[in-house]
Amino acid sequence: MDDEDAQARSGNTHPDVAEAGHGGRNPTGARGGAEAATATRGRTKAEVATQLMEQVVERGNMWRAYERVLRNKGAPGADGMRVTDLKAWLQAHWPAVKAALLAGSYLPREVRAVDIPKPTGGVRTLGVPTVVDRLIQQAVLQVLQPIFEGGFSESSYGFRPGRNAWQAVQAARDHVRNGRVWVADLDLAKFFDRVNHDLLMARVARRVGDTRVLGVIRRFLEAGLMRDGVTQPRREGTPQGGPLSPLLSNILLTDLDRELERRGHAFARYADDCNVYLGSHTAAEHAFETTRRYLESELKLQVNLDKSAVARASTRDFLGYGLIGRDKARLKVAGASIARLRQRVKALLREKRGAGLAAAVAALNPLLRGWTSYFRHAQVKDVWQELDGWVRRKLRGRLWRQGKRPLARARMLMKRGLTEERAWRSATNGRGAWWNAGASHMNAAFPKSFFDHMGLVSLVDTHRRFQSQS
Repeated sequence: MDDEDAQARSGNTHPDVAEAGHGGRNPTGARGGAEAATATRGRTKAEVATQLMEQVVERGNMWRAYERVLRNKGAPGADGMRVTDLKAWLQAHWPAVKAALLAGSYLPREVRAVDIPKPTGGVRTLGVPTVVDRLIQQAVLQVLQPIFEGGFSESSYGFRPGRNAWQAVQAARDHVRNGRVWVADLDLAKFFDRVNHDLLMARVARRVGDTRVLGVIRRFLEAGLMRDGVTQPRREGTPQGGPLSPLLSNILLTDLDRELERRGHAFARYADDCNVYLGSHTAAEHAFETTRRYLESELKLQVNLDKSAVARASTRDFLGYGLIGRDKARLKVAGASIARLRQRVKALLREKRGAGLAAAVAALNPLLRGWTSYFRHAQVKDVWQELDGWVRRKLRGRLWRQGKRPLARARMLMKRGLTEERAWRSATNGRGAWWNAGASHMNAAFPKSFFDHMGLVSLVDTHRRFQSQS
């Protein structure tokens, strides 16, 4: 998994994923663990197991789910209804929906397929539920999360309250510092598209005895996938896009975590990306093969052999980060992550080609700030200065191209304080925009202080600020 995957799965989702339209087919509302757990006090374990749907539709739980859906906003689902229309729809239809949920007869709508290009090629298919289905999934999640959370592995970091990608990469670094310098890097092939429904539901049923909750989860899994107006049946998979999908993935992959723990392995798993750290190449090869066989035989999942490998940990990226060293291993920004940032900067500047410099800076700032925030734990610092200079050079090149003619360029340089002779010599040098953007005359006319005044985010300064806060 790369840095964009990790960021997206941590909550910075594509706009088509965040939230969606409206509800179930029966015609006629994120806070999680602590509050849901409070609702179970005073009941026996058997009562909790068989009366979960009452907790799902309880007013406080639904209100928290409703607030979460509103905060997430997002695109409509298959029926086209917007999040802003949810309140009015619920005022008219919630009694019927609640009755259907309590009776175990609620039927979800199909999900809308959205294909998101992956940075490394190919696409990730997301399933955008209707907004009422999103609301119900969120309400179910808030009840189930505390039931399952205590049974998850300490080495699992994805999609869990209080856990994140930073903790996963820091755990990987610590394993390497402890001498486990070889990694069995396991990437599951199209995991969210290939989850076996029967295996998953059997694991959910280990802790959930309410057949109504089990039934609605099964129907969410089997809801059709609408693409270009045509609905396709689903017999496997749990497409990303709904609130329940992350929890369900962890429920299934907890069996993998327990198997690795049983073997005494040190590992870090974030969603479907799992790295096992060992002390020798032979041990890593053995762990890779035995784990691959376990996944295929017990969980019916395939390992993507093109993206998986046995290698020295310092040669493999994990969640966008890389490692340098051994006993004092340090985190760095992976080369592939840097290349993707450059591509995204170029794409944003192309989109703003006809706009002024202020518009380009405004478009770049959220990207630069978010990227630096995600990589705040990188301990190899040269990258920040290099990228800062590269971004400013791209913007200087933009200014040079906007001048178009030597006269306009000379006037631009003189306005910025260059002498007439130097300005004319520079404006008529016959070189291209990129060369001039890196030349001394453009650096003198448009120094870092100019871009600071424009409000351009400095990666060096932002990273330093994050470091001082940690």
